[in-house]
Amino acid sequence: MSGDTAGTVGAPAERRDAPPPRLWRNRDFMVFWVGEALSVYGTQITALALPLTAVLVFEVGPEQLGLLRFAQLVPFLGLALLFGVWVDRVRKRPVMLGANLSRLVLIGLVPLLYQFDLLTLPMLYALAFGVGVATVLFDVSWMSYVPILVKDRRSLLEANTKLNATLSSADVAGPGIAGALVSAVSAPFAMVANAFSYAVSVVSLLVIRAPEPPPPARETTRRLRTELAEGLRWVFGNRWLRAMGLVGCSCNFFLTMVQSLFLLYAVRERGLSAAAVGFVMGAAAVGGLLGAVIASTVVRRLSVGTAYRVSVSVIFLGPLLVPAAGGPQWLLMSLFVASFFLEYLGGSVSNVLIVSLRQAITPQHLMGRMTAAMRMLLYGGGALGGPVGGVLAGVVGLREALWVAGVLSALMLVPIVLSPVGRLRTMPTGPDDMPA
Repeated sequence: MSGDTAGTVGAPAERRDAPPPRLWRNRDFMVFWVGEALSVYGTQITALALPLTAVLVFEVGPEQLGLLRFAQLVPFLGLALLFGVWVDRVRKRPVMLGANLSRLVLIGLVPLLYQFDLLTLPMLYALAFGVGVATVLFDVSWMSYVPILVKDRRSLLEANTKLNATLSSADVAGPGIAGALVSAVSAPFAMVANAFSYAVSVVSLLVIRAPEPPPPARETTRRLRTELAEGLRWVFGNRWLRAMGLVGCSCNFFLTMVQSLFLLYAVRERGLSAAAVGFVMGAAAVGGLLGAVIASTVVRRLSVGTAYRVSVSVIFLGPLLVPAAGGPQWLLMSLFVASFFLEYLGGSVSNVLIVSLRQAITPQHLMGRMTAAMRMLLYGGGALGGPVGGVLAGVVGLREALWVAGVLSALMLVPIVLSPVGRLRTMPTGPDDMPA
């Protein structure tokens, strides 16, 4: 990686001085934001209810639970790049509609099959995989669609702050709601709420008025291999994208490992109920909401690079508190909350910053492939973290595996400090507004 110091150059002074347009008056962005907010609330319910279905209905062990998480995330490894090429070729909104309709049906099948005693563990894996495929397609599309809705790239930080604030508020409310729903109606039936939220998201996408311009025409025949290579060269040839992608891959690997093991560890070795686990995750998610509120201020006060180093470092330190937690239940739960609070806080600030930076420095015609490559790295790390954690726990035990994950996670502070992203001073205003 280059050791060049970073600033931003090339943007006219008068454009920097003029404030970007506020998004409160952008009707189509606001409609999209509301629909996405409701869908992420539902997703947070399934994030707890789906693994609890495996734990409470099928009494799975750590290896099987890790495999369930792998089924959800492995589509990012195998399909993200292909979807990225396709999304760059077509309009994004119809793709997003199809993805959310698919998730509505697949999530809705879990309680339906359970009701008629047809749900099996292999079927649960298959449904989780299908939801993962649709999630890849939606994620690649919406991150490419936001710059179209926003238009002025200086407003991307505000857009991603708003989107991340609703995600963080869902992180706060979702686990508690999910825990209460699981206790009241069982884990499979709790997922009905998620299916309904996807239905609302579909309606919101249908009422967006802004026409989406067609992708630029190509004068030559499009070749899949050539377009894949072009996207990969852009991501891995850009030192900022490369650094963010590799650190993000490691982050998701360790966090998924810890979160997969934590559920079993908390329920089986620490005796926490589903409602107590939901309370821990909901209380900890306040950190994400706080991070979303302060993200823009942090970037302005500390500079882009310093905000990146501090926020990402906080994420990697959180996992150490899970195996270290002990004592009476109030102290145990307080340390569990503190661990995930740090992860949510750092993740919320860094997500706003990183997504805005990626969108700002990438040309629109490469947006889908850039997003796909980054999602492949990020969720590919998460996909591997689940089964690796499960195998490790099966060999050395749950708490010992959590200690290994926590220590290795903390060691990631070294590449974070050395990252070229840490030397950026301000948020760029476009692909040409980056240091040489």
